[in-house]
Amino acid sequence: MSFSFVRMPKYPECWSSCGSCASGDVFILELLVKIGDMVERDDNILTLETGKVALDIPSPHAGRVVQIHVIEGDTVAEGALLVTLESV
Repeated sequence: MSFSFVRMPKYPECWSSCGSCASGDVFILELLVKIGDMVERDDNILTLETGKVALDIPSPHAGRVVQIHVIEGDTVAEGALLVTLESV
């Protein structure tokens, strides 16, 4: 049994330079998966809110969701652990 870890992606460079997209904290707006769900690579797993923009975050791996490390409303930093997947 092997596991994959989905982490918060690197923020686009423009977020820090122009500031118009990410005014304030980035937080989890909506979880789109639950424990036990099967996801394919590029399936959206959650939606982030940047203050002005909502962004869907896709899974970089396929697998079964075995753990969710965040809840709706959590503020997340770059590199934060979001979801653990069991590889299929």
